[in-house]
Order: sequence, then C-alpha cells, then structure tokens
Amino acid sequence: MSSSEEPLLSANIKHAAFFRYILRFFCIHSNKASPLCFQVLLTEAVEPVDFEEYLSTHPPIIESGPLRDLIEFPPDDIEVVCTPRECRTVGQLVIYYTSTLAFWSTYFNRYHKLGTGFNPNTLDKQKERQKGLPKQVFEADEMPDVSAYQDDQDDLKRRSISIDDTPRGSWACSIFDLKNSVPDALLPHLLDRAPNEEIDRHNEEHRKSNRHRELFALHPALEEEEPIERHCVPDVPKEHFGQRLLVKCLSLKFEIEIEPIFASLALYDVKEKKKISENFLFDLNSEQTKGMLRSHNQTAAISTLARSAIFSITYPSQDVFLVIQLEKVLQQGDIGECAEPYVVFKESDTAKNKEKLDKLRSQSEQFCTRLGRYRMPFAWTAIHLMNIVNSAGSLERETELEMGLPGQNRTTSGDESCSLSSFRPATLTVTNFFKQEGDRLSDEDLYKFLADMRRPSSVLRRLRPITAQLKIDISPAPENPHYCLTPDLQQVKPYPDSRVRPTREILEFPPKDVYVPNTTYRNLLYVNPHSLNFANRQGSARNITVKVQFMNGEDPNNAMPVIFGKSSCADYAKEAYTAVVYHNRSPDFHDEVKIKLPASLTDHHHILFTFYHVSCQQKQNTPLETPVGYTWIPMLQNGRLRTGNFCLPVSLEKPPQSYSVLSPDVPLPGMKWVDNHRGVFNVEVTSVSTVHTQDQYLDKFFALVHALDHMFPVRIGDMRIMENNLEEELKSSIAALNSSQLEPIVRFLHLLLDKLVLLVVRPPVISGQIVNLGQASFEVMASIVNRLHKYLDTSQDMHGRNSLLSSYIYYVFRLPNMDPNSPSPVHYATMARSAQRPASLNLNRSRSLSNSNPDISGTPTSPDDEVRSIIGSKGLDRSNSWVHTMGCKSTPWRSSTGSDADTMQLFHEELALQWVVSSGIVREGALQQAWFFFELMVRQHYTQLHLWRPFHTTKLYFTLTSDIVFLSNQDLELVERLNTSLAFFLNDLLSVMDRGFVFSLIKTYWKQVSTKLYMLQNPTLESLRLDFLRVVCSHEHYVTLNLPCSLLTPPASPSPSMSSATSQSSGFSTHAQDQKIANMFELSVPFREQHYLAGLVLTELAVILDPEAEAMFGLHKKVVSVVHNLLSSHDSDPRYADPEVKARVAMLYLPLIGIVMETLPQLHDFTAQGSADGAGGDESVEDGNSMISQTVAMAIAGTSTPMSRPSSFLLNPQASRPHATFSAESSRSLLICLLWVLKNADECVLQKWFTDLSVSQLNRLLDMLYLCVSCFEYKGKKAFERMNSLTFKKSKDMKAKLEEAILGSIGARQEMVRRSRGHAFGSQENLRWRKDMTHWRQHSERMDKTRAELEHEALIDGNLATEANLIILDTLEIIVQTVSVAESKESILGGMLKVLLHSMACNQSALYLQHCFATQRALVSKFPELLFEEETEQCADLCLRLLRNCSSSIGTIRSHASASLYLLMRQNFEIGNNFARVKMQATMSLSSLVGTSQNFNEEFLRRSLKTILTYGEEDLELRDTTFPDQVQDLVFNLHMILSDTVKMKEHQEDPEMLIDLMYRIAKGYQTSPDLRLTWMQNMAGKHSERTNHAEAAQCLVHSAALVAEYLSMLEDRKYLPVGCVTFQNVSSNVLEESAVSDDVVSPDEEGICSGKYFTEAGLVGLLDQAASSFSLAGMYEAVNEVYKVLIPIHEANRDAKKLATIHGKLQEAFGKIVHQDGKRMFGTYFRVGFYGSKFGDLDEQEFVYKEPAITKLAEISHRLEVNVCPVYQVEVIKDSNPVDKCKLDPNKAYVQITYVEPYFDTYEMKDRITYFDKNYNLRRFVYCTPFTLDGRAHGDLHDQFKRKTILTTSHAFPYIKTRINIVHKEEVSSMPIEVAIEDMQKKTQELAFATHQDPSDAKMLQMVLQGSVGTTVNQGPLEVAQVFLSEIPSDPKLYRHHNKLRLCFKDFTKRCEDALRKNKSLIGPDQKEYQRELERNYHRLKEALQPLICRKIPQLYKPFNFKLGVCRSRRNRIRFYHT
Repeated sequence: MSSSEEPLLSANIKHAAFFRYILRFFCIHSNKASPLCFQVLLTEAVEPVDFEEYLSTHPPIIESGPLRDLIEFPPDDIEVVCTPRECRTVGQLVIYYTSTLAFWSTYFNRYHKLGTGFNPNTLDKQKERQKGLPKQVFEADEMPDVSAYQDDQDDLKRRSISIDDTPRGSWACSIFDLKNSVPDALLPHLLDRAPNEEIDRHNEEHRKSNRHRELFALHPALEEEEPIERHCVPDVPKEHFGQRLLVKCLSLKFEIEIEPIFASLALYDVKEKKKISENFLFDLNSEQTKGMLRSHNQTAAISTLARSAIFSITYPSQDVFLVIQLEKVLQQGDIGECAEPYVVFKESDTAKNKEKLDKLRSQSEQFCTRLGRYRMPFAWTAIHLMNIVNSAGSLERETELEMGLPGQNRTTSGDESCSLSSFRPATLTVTNFFKQEGDRLSDEDLYKFLADMRRPSSVLRRLRPITAQLKIDISPAPENPHYCLTPDLQQVKPYPDSRVRPTREILEFPPKDVYVPNTTYRNLLYVNPHSLNFANRQGSARNITVKVQFMNGEDPNNAMPVIFGKSSCADYAKEAYTAVVYHNRSPDFHDEVKIKLPASLTDHHHILFTFYHVSCQQKQNTPLETPVGYTWIPMLQNGRLRTGNFCLPVSLEKPPQSYSVLSPDVPLPGMKWVDNHRGVFNVEVTSVSTVHTQDQYLDKFFALVHALDHMFPVRIGDMRIMENNLEEELKSSIAALNSSQLEPIVRFLHLLLDKLVLLVVRPPVISGQIVNLGQASFEVMASIVNRLHKYLDTSQDMHGRNSLLSSYIYYVFRLPNMDPNSPSPVHYATMARSAQRPASLNLNRSRSLSNSNPDISGTPTSPDDEVRSIIGSKGLDRSNSWVHTMGCKSTPWRSSTGSDADTMQLFHEELALQWVVSSGIVREGALQQAWFFFELMVRQHYTQLHLWRPFHTTKLYFTLTSDIVFLSNQDLELVERLNTSLAFFLNDLLSVMDRGFVFSLIKTYWKQVSTKLYMLQNPTLESLRLDFLRVVCSHEHYVTLNLPCSLLTPPASPSPSMSSATSQSSGFSTHAQDQKIANMFELSVPFREQHYLAGLVLTELAVILDPEAEAMFGLHKKVVSVVHNLLSSHDSDPRYADPEVKARVAMLYLPLIGIVMETLPQLHDFTAQGSADGAGGDESVEDGNSMISQTVAMAIAGTSTPMSRPSSFLLNPQASRPHATFSAESSRSLLICLLWVLKNADECVLQKWFTDLSVSQLNRLLDMLYLCVSCFEYKGKKAFERMNSLTFKKSKDMKAKLEEAILGSIGARQEMVRRSRGHAFGSQENLRWRKDMTHWRQHSERMDKTRAELEHEALIDGNLATEANLIILDTLEIIVQTVSVAESKESILGGMLKVLLHSMACNQSALYLQHCFATQRALVSKFPELLFEEETEQCADLCLRLLRNCSSSIGTIRSHASASLYLLMRQNFEIGNNFARVKMQATMSLSSLVGTSQNFNEEFLRRSLKTILTYGEEDLELRDTTFPDQVQDLVFNLHMILSDTVKMKEHQEDPEMLIDLMYRIAKGYQTSPDLRLTWMQNMAGKHSERTNHAEAAQCLVHSAALVAEYLSMLEDRKYLPVGCVTFQNVSSNVLEESAVSDDVVSPDEEGICSGKYFTEAGLVGLLDQAASSFSLAGMYEAVNEVYKVLIPIHEANRDAKKLATIHGKLQEAFGKIVHQDGKRMFGTYFRVGFYGSKFGDLDEQEFVYKEPAITKLAEISHRLEVNVCPVYQVEVIKDSNPVDKCKLDPNKAYVQITYVEPYFDTYEMKDRITYFDKNYNLRRFVYCTPFTLDGRAHGDLHDQFKRKTILTTSHAFPYIKTRINIVHKEEVSSMPIEVAIEDMQKKTQELAFATHQDPSDAKMLQMVLQGSVGTTVNQGPLEVAQVFLSEIPSDPKLYRHHNKLRLCFKDFTKRCEDALRKNKSLIGPDQKEYQRELERNYHRLKEALQPLICRKIPQLYKPFNFKLGVCRSRRNRIRFYHT
C-alpha cells in the first residue's frame, strides 16, 4: 500500500466505526412498532414541536392546581425592579453625569434560582433539606449489649475442652441451654392464612409510609468545579475603597510646652516613590496654647478639629510608611536654632530652668501674634506601617507598641502577607522625632530617609533626636463608622450628631491604576509646590512663602473660597500659604493645597501664585510681607483641564489685564521676569475628578457628542466645527477612542458606553440626513470590551465575563428614553394564560409544514435562505407587545417629526448586522466577548418586545454556530466562551420570545454540530455541545418547555406527523389506552419532538455512553453530571413537590432506564469491592480478623455462587463486561438518577412497560438493580471515621482519590485506560476556568471533621442507603406483579431472588430489612417451587442470610428473620411432608456463618432459635404432624453448632487452639462430607492467612482425598483416584479421610455431596490449590506427588493445555530444588507443655509446635504468653527437666517450652537422604538434657551425663494443624564417655564439611580451625582426651567406648591436617603468618594427643572373641535404648 493511501484508509476505518455505532443506536433505540426505514438516527436532529401552536391548540382543561401550573408560565415571570442607588452620604446624591438616574433598573426572572444554575445540592442547602431526618439503625453501628450473658461467658471460659477426645456435646445440655433462653417478640398474624393480594397491599402500605420525598437531598453533591450554567449576578457599581485603616491621634507632648505645634499624616510608598494619600492635618494643642493664635484664627469648623482619619490602601505592601510631619509658627532663626530648646531642656528640669522657659514662652507669644499666619518646618518621623500591622496581628489583644529610633522595629521586605483587615488594634507611642533640615525638604530626600530607616545601621540613628510622645491608635476601620466625613467633607451615613468631632476619610492616591467606574461626584484639585529658585533674583528675598489662590477672574476679589482649610480653622479659605524656610532663596516645599473645583470651568479660572518675603524681625517702616513675584496656571487649555508638573517663570510685577487666558510662558510685553523668563518655580497639579476625563480622546468624543444637541458652528478647544465636517470629526473621534488610556476609559465607562449605544440606536441627523455611526460604534465597543478583558483578567467570572461590563449591563444600561417613571417593581408574564392570550400569539404562518415531513422543503441553499425559512415558518409578527406597560416611543437626534419606524434603529438588529458584516480584528474581538453583545441584545428584548425583528440576529446565530464548529480544533478557549455565550443567549430568549422559534435555533446548532461529528468523531465538539445543552436546559421553566403533560402517539403515517403527534384534545389525560407505552421509554421520534430539550439531553447521554464511542471516553462524567443536575434540581423544586406533578416530570426521563440498561456492562462494578472499607455486614470484616477467606465460604451451601459478594453483578450469563470505562463517581451519579426516575414514575406505566420487555431485558433490569444495591450500601460510621483520620494533601488529585475511596476505587485496568485516553480529551473537563477565580464553592477545603459532622454524614448515608434499597424493593414488587402471568417467569424470579438476597447480604438498616423480609416471605409464598425445586443454590443462600440476621443485635431484625426462617421450613414441609432441603442448607449455612463472621453473636442467635421453637409450639395448624418434632431436631442441632462457636470465640487470639477447635468440629462432621469439607477449607483459609502454606496444602489434600472417596462411590472412572489411599505418598495422615460405611452416608441421598467440589472439576480444583500451596511452602517434592494424581485425569480428558501447564510447573519446581540446594529451611519445632489447673483440661498436655524457620525460643515464649493465656499469670519454666506438679503454685499457669529436632533411627536414614526427606512426614522428635548424678545440670567431664528424650506425635508433620499431641515418650541416657564421643564426632563433622565445601569458604574454614587447634581452645579436645584416654577403664563394658573415642581423636587429627592444607591453598600472602601459627598449634596438639590415641586395649584385639564381643555389645546397647 502506498503511503498516500494510508491516511485515506485510516479515515475510512474511522468513519466506518462511527457509522457502526450510530447504526447500533439506530437499532437499539428505534421504535419497535415502526418499520426501520422510518426512524431517525439518534445523531440526527428532529423537528421540534411548535411550542406556541401546541399550547394554543391544547388548552388545559384543569381549572387550577399544581398540574395546571406545570405547563403554564407564571404571570409574574419577569420582574422589573427599580432599586434606589446606594448613597453613602447624608443628603441628596450628587450624580456624576446627567444621564444617570437615582435608581438602578434591573430586569430578572423571578424563578431564575429554581434552574440548575442554582443547584440546591450545595452543602448549606442540602443541610437545610436534611433537617428532621430519622436516624436509621444499622447493626454495623450498634454495639451489642452483652452484659446480660457475660457471666455465662465467663463460666464457659473456665470450662475448658478436651480437643480430641470429647464428643460434640450432649442433647440434654443443648436442650437445657435453649429452653432457658428468652425468645424475641413474635410477629402478629404471621401464621394466619391470607390471600396474596392482601399481603401485597399490606406490605406496600407499610413500605411507602414515612418515606423521604427528596432523594437527591440524601446524595452528596457532585464534586465538580462551579457549574457552567451558573450565571452570577454582578455586584452593584459603587465607589472604590482599598483596605481601610483607622488612625486615631491621641496626644502629642514635648519635654517643654512653649508654643503651638501643628501635625500632618500621610502615607508614602518607598518602592514606588510616591505619596499614596492626601495629607491629614490635625491639631493636638491645648486650648491654652491655641490661644496664642487667637488674633489669627477664625472660628474653627468642626471638620477641621478631626483627630482620627481613615486611610484607604488598595495595594498594601511592605514598603508603606506613615509619615508624620510637624510645623510650628515662623520664628526668627533657622530650624536648628528653633529646635534647640526641645533638644536641650528636659521636663524633669522644668523648675531649674523656669526663667529660661518663661523667656522662650514670651518670645513665642510675640512670634505667634505677629507671624501666626506663617508656618515653618519643624520635625518629622515615620512609622513602618506593615511592621505595626504584623506585630499587632501576632498578639492576642490590643497592644501598646513603643516606637523608638529607626531600625529597631524592622520587617523584611518581600511578598509577605499584607492584610489590613484582620490585625489586632494597636496603640503606638512615638518617642523620637527628627528635626527638619532646610536644604533637605524635597520628596526625594524624604524617600531616601525612609529607605534608610529600614537599614540596621541607619544614619538617622546617629542624629540627636527631639524627644516627644505622640500616641496614636491604629486599627482596621469598621464597616460603617459613625461621624465620618468624605474627602469632600460630605457627611457619611450614619451621622447622628453634627456637633461630634468627626473622623476624616483620607483620599487615596493609588501607586498603580485602579479600574473602577465613577459612580459618585468628585471634583478635587491638588496643588503641590515643589521648589523655587530665586538665586539670581536681585533684591532681598530670603524668607519666602507662596500664597496660592483659585481665581475665577483677575480682580483680587475673584479669589474663590474653595481651598480646604487646615486644622482648627474654617472649612474653606480663599488662600493658602506655604511654610517658610528661614533665609533660603531657593527653598523646597512639602505643602499640599487641596482645592474644590467648580463643576463648570471657564477660560478665566486659574491658580494664582504670589511670592512674599516675610520679615521675621519687626522693624520700623518694614512691612510684614513683601511681594517678590507672581505666576499663574490657567485651568483650561483647549477646553481641557490642565494638570501635571509645571516649571513656571515668575514675574517681578503684577500680571497685566487679561493675563488669565494666557500662559505665563507667553512673553508679555513690558513685564519683568526673574532670571530672564526662565522657569524657576516647580509645581505639580493633580486632579481627582469624575468630571474631567484628563484624556484628550475621551474629551474630544464627549465634546462632539455634546455638540450634536447645539447649534452650529461649535468650537471644541481650538477647533471650529461646522455642520458639514461634523460627521467626519465624529467618526474620527470614535476611532480615536482606541488610543485612550484604559484607566480613564474605565472611570468613564458607563457614560462612554451609553453614548456609543445612543449613536447606534438614535443615529444623529446632520444636514437633514441620518448619519449611520453603527459600524464605528460597534467596532470601538468591541475594542474597549476586549481591552478590558485582556488587561483586567482578574475581575472575570468563570465564563470570562468582565465584572465591570456585567455590572454596566445589569444595572446601568438602558435604551434612550426607556427609563421607568417610578421605583415600584413591574411584573409581567413571558406568556399569558390561554384565556387571555394577546392576538400577537395567534401566529400567522407564512407557510405551513408538510403533514408527512417537516423538512420537505429541503436544505436551504444559503444561510440567508435558511434564516428566511426559519423566520417565515415561525411567522414572527409582533405587532402588539406582550407587555403593554413597557411600550414607549423614542426619537432620533434633533428629530421633531416623523415616526419611530423611520429613524429609530432596533438595537439588537443593528448590533447583529454590524457583527455579521465585521471582519478582521473587529470580528475576532466580537467573538472573544460575544457574551457582552448578547446580553445587550437580551436587555433590549426586555424593553422592546413589540419591536422584535430577528432577521439579522438569526443570521448572526447561524454564522456563530458555524464559527464554533469551524474553530473547535483551533482556539479552544475562544470557542468555549463563544459556545457558552450563545447558549446563555438562547436561554434568555426562551423567556422573552416565541419558544418554538428558539427551539428551531437550537435545532440548527444541533444539526451543524452533528454534521461535523458525523465527518469526524471530535470529543471537543461533543463537549461543547454538552456545555451548550447544559446551559440551555438550566432554564427555570425547563420542565414546562418540555410539555410534560403531552401524550405520545405512534405516527399514523410512514413519517411521524406533527399534527398526529399533537392532535390530543387534552394534555392532562391520565389514561393511555391507545398509546404505545414503549414510546415513553425510548428515544423515539415522537418523544424527541414533544419533549424536545429532555430528548436532546437523553440523546446526548445515550450517544456518549455507548461503548463503541471510544473517542467520547472523557465525557462520561460530564454528560452524567448534566442529567444529575437536572434531576437534582427537579427533586428540590417546590413547584414539583406534589407526587402527581413529580410523576409527570419523571415521565420526561423514562428513556433513562433503557439507556442505563444498555450501559450496564460498562458501569463500575461496586459488587467487587464488598462493603466500603470493611464496614459492611458479616462478610466485610477487616483484613486479618476474619475466620476464613471469602472464597472458602463459596462452597458452604454446595453452590458455586458466593455467599457474600459475587465477582460480577451481571446475573445474566450472556451479559459481559467488555468495556470497564466508568469511574465509580460517574456510575454512582448515573444510578442515583435512575433510582429517582423509578421512585417517581407512575407505577402503572412502569408495569405496562415491564410487561412488554423480553426475558433478557428483564434480566438486564435485574442486573441493574443488583448493582444499585451494592452502589448505595451503607458504609458505616467507622468508615467515615477512618477516612477522616487519613491525612491528604489539599490538592485536586488527592481530593478525587478521597472521593474514590468512599465511593469505591476504580480498577487497575480502568486506571490504565483512563491514563492512556484521558489526556486526549478527558483533561479538557477542568480547563474552562481557573479555580482561584471561582467565588462559589460547594465543599469546604477542610479535611478534618468534627464528631458531629461525622455523625451527620453517617446519618445521611444511612438514609440514602435505606431509601435507595426501598426504591429497589418497590421496583421488584412491580416486576413480581408483571411476571406473575408470564411464561418464562422462572429465570426472572430467580434473578429477583438474587437481588433480594444480595440486598440482605449488604449492610442494611433495620427499617429496610423489615420490608425486605416481608417481600421475601410474600415471594416464597407465591412461588414456593422457585426455591425448593429450581433455585436450590439460592435456598442455601437464603438460609445463610436469614441465619445471619437471626444473630443480629437489633431485636426487630431478629424477629423478622426468625419469622422468615420458620415460614421457610413450614412451606418446605407443606410441599413434601419434610423439609430436608432447608434442614441441610440451614445446618451448612450456620457452619459457614460461625466460621466466617467476626461479629457473630451466639446469644442473639440463641434467642432467634428459641423464637423459632416458639412459633412451632404455637402453630396449631401443623401440631398434629411431624413438623414440630423436625423443627425441634433442627433447632437443637443448630444450637450445638452454636455451642462450638462459643469455644472458638473464646480462643480468637490463640491460632493453635482455634485450629484445634475447627479440627474438632470438622471431625464431628465425619458423617456429613459437605460440612467436613467446608470446615477443612475454613482451616485452609485460616492457615493461608497466617502464611502456614504447608498446613493449608495439607488441608486441601485432605479435602481432595475426601472428595475422591465419595467420587469413587458415585462414578467408576479408572483415571480418578480410588480414594484416599492414592494420596499416601503426599501425606501419611490422609488415610483418616476414609469414607464411612454406606449405611451411614450415601452420596446419592439428596443434599449429600451436592456441592460443587464433589465433582471431577472440584477435585481438580482442590489439587491445583494444594499444589500451589505446597509451592508457596517451598515443598516442591510434594508438588510432584500431587501432580502425579492430577496428570492421569488430564490425560484421560486429552487436555493438552493443562498438561503443558502442569509440566511447566513441575519443571519450575524441580529447578528450584536444584537451585536452592543447601538453602532451604522448612520449620522449627518446639515441645510445649501446659501445667496448672488454670488450663483446665489442657493441664499436663504436651504438644509439638511447628513454628516458622529460624524461630527463637524467646519468640515463641513471648507469643504464647501474649496470645494463649493473656488473662492468666503465666510463668515459663526455664529448664527441660521433668516437671513435678507438687512444687508448682496452684494459682499460676506454667508453660514449659523446649527446642526439639527430628529424630531418625539408623535404618530410617537410608531413605531420608535429602533435606526435604529429613523434614517431611516427621513423627519423632528428640531433645537432650544434661545432668549429673548429684542433681546438678553441669559438672566436670567425667561426671557429665546426657538424657535424650524421644517424642512421638499422633500424626506426622506437616499436618492440617501446626501443633500435634505427643502420644509417646521415651528417654535414653548417655554416660560421660558417650557424651565425649558425640562431641568429638560433631566437631569432626564440622571440620569435614568446612574442608569439602563447594565453593570453598575461607572464613568458615578458618573459624572452625581456630575452634579446633587454636591456643585458646585446644585445652578442650586435649582435656577430653586426657580425662578419658589417659587410663584404660577398669570396667570392661567401657572398653568399646574407650576405643571408639580413641578412633574419634585419630579421625579428628586427620581432619585438622586436611583443613590446614586446604586453608593454605586459599589464603593470600597477608595470612601466611596466621597459617604458620595455626600449624604450630596443630603440631603441639598432635604431639600431646599422640601417646593417648596410640594406646590400645589388648582385650579388644583377641582374634577368637572379636565377633562375639561385638554382637553382645550391640545387643546390650539395643536393649539399653529400647527399655
């Protein structure tokens, strides 16, 4: 194949796969009654019903009520609310521009919050809905009260057992115990005969009473980001404030008080080098000191007496300082001289310096009197603000901080927390000030000082400070402070008393731009003189001050009183003076002059600066102040406010006339200037104004728009604009708006957008012609909106909607002349009731639809044609308004005649037109911010419904839909925003337009996306369609829009007809006689047409969840979430609370049942995980504590069905799970939706549909219910506590894992699939918005929960589990009624029974179990043959479940379970006069139960057994039969099993005793092979848990032998083993499994050998498991023996595959034998003896314990002390000597533990060659005890004896137990010389082993050599030789021993020599000296031994008697050993 053909083939394959899965849906979801060719594919769009026409032709017949409200739109749907604008200040609000009203006019839908966008499943709302929930009782949470029988338990513990000899007990004892038990309450009328119908009715009444109505209130909200359909209401536009700080100035005190001191506060940002607040001037002088200025001060206004201020900081940082500057009255002398007294004099020296201070005070009074108007700089200090905030924030209460020299309180700079809203209030005392320096007063100098203050070695610290005490309070500003003044001196609410000293709000100068639109009037000007340079001015000008005046003319009287006063003076003044620097011709200034600008400025307004020389010395004929210069700044230049930095020339003379209109830069003739007209005065003028834009482009635009209403010509600045060039100028000014700065655009955003909209709606009339400025206005609007989006991205919601623009649309925007006249709200309906429908809704049809095919007109040839066809088909003639009160007239610019229709442009159409024709950057910008223009259109719809003309809007819609499809693979972020905006637009249109028209638009979108999807499976596009659909369906009237009360009819013609689908006369008929029920449950064409939006949602669900749609894998969670949110919203909606209404709503989702059934194999398998986290019922015990494994319980009832949880929930054998792609979360959400539909749907409709389903479909439905049971199983309080105790990282991934842990983990394969595919698109789900921008959260981030929260979670989970299972039970009851008359009811009823039994197996509440047992009793009563003939396995399962609940700690559960079990026996008896099946299954079930359940309680079961006996006694109907006796026999037998259980529970912690008990019970079932097999497997499971694999293998071998015995009776097959004899080579113990005689047990009897293991396959399975366990135990030789039995079976079956597997395993086993030679270790053995009466029957019992390899004596001692007898005081006997009981303390328990080794006779060693041989089939063990004749354990060599004790056990190790009784003991004593012989033989063997080891081990060899010939030890062998070989023994009996020892030494020396030679060949050069030392030691030892080992006993070498002597010696020795 060529390379060019490969892509084409790949594409074809992909399209073919897509076609296959579409065709699959086509077949599955098609209407079965209709021909295939007339159906519409799910992926194709259907024609929606004409909504308005349907309502007009189907008027509701119900007068009133919830059902009528369900299909009608409410009359008050849309509300117009006029909210007064918030006014902070007292008095009338001053509006900042004239077109803004005093009211916000907002339009909103009253029922909007009932849509899914405001999902009620948030945490707070759910808690509200969960109030009053009943507490469900679960056994898992209840601790059984055992106090009543605790004494009996203690008695039982004291009564021990004899493990092997005691029989299982006696009938008499069992009867006595049972008859003394107390029964539970009997159920009334249980034994009465009643018709099944009456029983069903009674059960249903009880089941449906007191049910929780809202299912989703019990289900946790989905863990997802903020819902995409949530449209938050924007904030009301308001004045901007940063973080606010309240500063209170308390006191200022110096060492001396001689004159008034004036203070100011301001904030500075060192990093930005900017002053960030205006000055706050305050006066803390005493009244006496203030009196010194009485000649200069007027009456002080209350506003100037403020001593507290609120500072606003928008950008808090570590670089902000609070700077305090002090001034004083001007004096003669420089600053240093004037400050000297404050430095020199101390308060403590006041009396001593009284005269000097009086003189200073007198001088000050003189200066105040003469110079009180002037100030001079005095001192300053600064406070590092963040240092104070952080210090105070770390303390717990209000603090006092003392601020000393700089550098003492520092913080590090950086990105530290700078919050000013939560620190503790602090009181600061500033103790040091720095005197001002006359030449360093500039701002630059201040910034240097502030930066220096933060350094440790501050230069300022070296200066001599001025000591003072300034106390200030710093705290976060309160929310609404009292007595507060704005920077404009407006009183802020609340302001109760105008006489109280106020708090001033200080205006902020943010260091960076703040983007907030203007909402209040403010018009302030700040003048900051910086410096003056009079160095070149001639004349005396040294003490210079600048007088600042704001003039509205040139006359001195034109000075305006608009300058804000300083402290303790009037509010406003006409002039302000700067501070004087003494004798400085070029002073710097730090003054700030604040001016209140007039609203309207003229060319004559200007600022006048007059420079004075102040004479400090009083001289004759010398004026106080002498003018030395003049300059000015005109306020307007070309009509714009002049601000900025100015360097002005200064005139020496007064300015001439008309100077104010000119700039001082203009050289006026005849005037004299300082320094030759150069700039010498630097001043900065800044403005904070909501009147002046300070942007040239905005100014020009506003001026031109303003000029439209005036006569021409018009002058704008220096331009004279005539009417003929106005259009050109207007267009250029609009285009130039793109060049404006963003900050002024935002400040004047509302006014700017209003003017642009005005130009669109009312185009100006210039020269009699209407000028179209729509395109220019649209372009600049698009540009402005995009700039806001780009640069203000932090103020956006998750949809990218800028908050400033949203606020404008919601509160400010209104079309011209559309303002409401009154603030009262207006309500109107989006659709009137049918009786009062206006004529406009009787739509005129321009063309009628075909009756056979709505799309017969074909596909339009162009978008315009398609638009016309849609509009024409809907007949959108809106001549009359729906809302008569909202109609109004508008006039164009300067239009006095003509109608609206001629000049008024429809705003939405004009916007749409400009959007459609736009291109390039403009179009791209409009696409980026489509939401803005859409919302403008919708806003217009609210006010101009009578003018709706949708042509261009519809065309725009088509264009944007195409853009979404086209750009979906290019710019995903853009497409997502555009898609969402379009969806919200349609959602809004559904409230204000013809709904049928909107449906057609939705269809258009659907059609275009489907076409693209057909070409290419694009998950991105599908995801976009899901988002679109979710937003559209979030409409608050979603249900009404779906026509929930219409009835579906099958199409009468080959194509579905619209008329036939809507021809019903009434939409409220409750009967469906002629309707096809299947239409309601399938996504048929009628369903999708009439329930249009619901049909789209369910279609999406079906398409995405299809297993063939591999590409849609990542969308599962998303599409399920859509359905979940819809149903959750319906569930909590108060409009649908009525059950009948909710049934109608549920009818919209009936196809969901079929969809879930089809998806079932792909759902998460909740059944595989058991109870969540082990908190379930009897099967879900924690790891390591259960009695047996779950798999062991599978064989208990002789069935292959597990008794707990099956491996798959699919009950239907044909069903499969090819794709496991669903997460637990998505599966759970989908199933809760399913249960909601089943709960609320009409039962009659469900029953009729169930009747039509096939058997396989009904089985699939039952599979689904089975899965639901597991999915919603109660987890238990312990599970919640356990989850809470885990520590998780607060990340999204870890949170998802926590959720999965609660809901159920995904499988490994699913995880792999998710990882491999999820990145393709699944990750897109979370990329729509940034989480840190989301302001709405459902869940708290806090992971640790309180006890109350955990209790609440458990309460909710319990109620959810109960309600979910009751819904399942309701559905099962409907199915029972459905299939009662069906032909194939057996398989269906069997499936139902499995679901019912599975629910019993799960953790259920007492309430549910009562109803469950009632249903079970009714089911068995109706279909007894089902349980006793067909479903035999389920009979066993039912018995197990009933017995499990009979042992419940909850009385009601026991009562119902006992009643069910008794009726089960009774019904079984009535069928065949005995209940052998129930007897056998109950016995086997109880055996399994006591072996598997950790929480099993025998006392409660005893009560239930007593209850059953009581029922038997009171059953009068069967009293005369054998039934009561049979019941009694069964109950007593069950009770005996129960008694055995008591003993087992007593020894839970003692594994050996536990296994012994299980062994004993199994032995008791010798006549019941099924039960014996069960207990054998129980033991195998227990051994496997403890990793005793050898013992587990033995249990399995015994089980196989047992099966083989009975198989040989049942089947005569030569290749099968003939019985247990075949297994002798595997284990010698296996013969005990020989079958008992046929007269006792017959395999053919019913119930005997009926389990799955009593088959050939079962035997093979057991042997396979045994081989695996042997392999795990390392006993590979036994594996071979097992396979010797297996191989003939497979050979007979010709199973080559299994034979290959077996031979492969054999090869592996033999390979391990070879490779592990010398490295294998099997076990360690100990003899354990129990002594003391505390042990009961264990007293004086001895066992051999098998422990893991290398177990030390201390380890087993500790284990036995801890586990065996923790309640006793145990003492371990240290030695191995025989125990004398008389010497033991009777109050103690004693344990003797001795290490033993396997013992073999000489003849046995011939067969036990390998290590395995020596460790397998062990019966005899030996241990040695040293002793001397005088009683000591150890003595000299010639006195040291040794005793060998040989033990024989009852069975060979390994066995099915790890401890075996010792049945025989013998002892053999060795004389001292024999002990010596053994020691030397052992040493010689060690030498031989080390020498011949391969490979050689030099270290081992040297270690053995050192122990044999080393100098430190050679006294050992030498001493032995000297003691026993130095003399010939006198006793002839010892000759042989003497000679044997001599030969041993001879051999020993030879081995030493060999070892030395070997070592020499191994060592290196560095060990040669060591070798020589060893050789010397060896020669010394050999020389010493030579004479001893050469001496022979002559008598032994007599040739005549040699053989006889040897024979006698051996004979005597043999006698010695065996006596």
